[in-house]
Amino acid sequence: MNHFDIRDGEMHAEGVSIRELAERVGTPLYVYSSATFERHFQVFSQALWAQDALQSPKNEAPLIAYATKANSNLAVLQTLAEQGAGADTVSEGEIRKALTAGIPPERIVFSGVGKTDEEMAFALKTGIYQLNVESKPELERLSHVAASLGLVAPIVIRINPGVGAGGHAKITTGGAKDKFGVSAREAIALYGQAAADPNIAPMGIACHIGSQITDLAPMQAAFSKMRGWVQELRAGGLSVERLDLGGGLGVPYFNMSEPPSPEDFAQMVALTVGNLGVRYTFEPGRLIAANAGILVSRVIHIHEREDSGQKFLVVDAAMNDLIRPAMYDAYHDIRPVVAVQTNETATYDVVGPVCETGDTFTRGRDLPALKAGDLVAFMSAGAYGAVMGSEYNSRPLAPEVLVRDTDWAVVRPRPSYEEMMNREVLPEWLRPHRVRAD
Repeated sequence: MNHFDIRDGEMHAEGVSIRELAERVGTPLYVYSSATFERHFQVFSQALWAQDALQSPKNEAPLIAYATKANSNLAVLQTLAEQGAGADTVSEGEIRKALTAGIPPERIVFSGVGKTDEEMAFALKTGIYQLNVESKPELERLSHVAASLGLVAPIVIRINPGVGAGGHAKITTGGAKDKFGVSAREAIALYGQAAADPNIAPMGIACHIGSQITDLAPMQAAFSKMRGWVQELRAGGLSVERLDLGGGLGVPYFNMSEPPSPEDFAQMVALTVGNLGVRYTFEPGRLIAANAGILVSRVIHIHEREDSGQKFLVVDAAMNDLIRPAMYDAYHDIRPVVAVQTNETATYDVVGPVCETGDTFTRGRDLPALKAGDLVAFMSAGAYGAVMGSEYNSRPLAPEVLVRDTDWAVVRPRPSYEEMMNREVLPEWLRPHRVRAD
């Protein structure tokens, strides 16, 4: 469910007219719904809390560490922090954003295969919940960093279970040849090494097999293996207090059947790895954010080729604003912001202004007949949208707007061209030749 509805012939985000936002802020722009973020988080958390088998021995509820990379806007993070969310982070920058948004260190997880020594030191000094270690070299570097600080690093070891799943090869992370984690055999050995290291506190194991997973079977297969590895570690006399099961549960992108619900997921998890006497961690991202945001764009013109009749719907959003179609062949539903007063449809290739053939959102899509100046909304753009934006072709980043009921605020403004230029510095030998664009 999302809170983008047609009222009086116009799309609204909660109680705010998208057309009016476009007129006030300009296009392209991202619009987010606070109520949708909150609802998605609560539905997921309540599904987990309802499973007694997922409560820890200390009667702690599962830690739900929102995958910050899905949408790291500070206003979004604070909205989720107020709902009790933690943060799954993959850089020092994301840790800093989570802290700034009010997420306490004890609810922050640090993942990723390439943490620098400086990032690990920052995480340890901050006192985060855990670092997810993904290789032997990383474990050894972390030990040195912790020793230099006189601290003990709480870790879980990420196991690559050899079960890959996801909506695209580039977002499948659990396959045997994917870069993430270590094999089970290596993880068992590393866990013993960590237990003997005074600078490391091994707390448990982790896995994450991919993103946009719409079938619970791969997850269940991976989690079943995780249960066995917990038992193997304990049989070897090692303590296992935490089990991090990652994220990855898919969302509907409107061109697909309904994926498993959070309730279905929670029941599967409880059946597969419940009652292990651990604290469980989950790292949903897309599930929380995708359908909480849209990208609004304006039609520049329609180019129809005389020889073939092929119609290009040229819009002012581009691949630098929303790269998912170009990068992942991803589908986004495209809807008129103002209801079209005709039943006429047309078949379009929807493209942006960037000088790349890849700057194509869709080909051969049947849409209501549109004209220059019309507004369209790319649905399900709240995850991996603005956060992956760039200034390619020297195009300003699209602004982000957060709505709550009938209120709205620009939570990331569109930079001016002057602001973009001022971030770059000319060397001394070129400065006398600088020419102003105005």
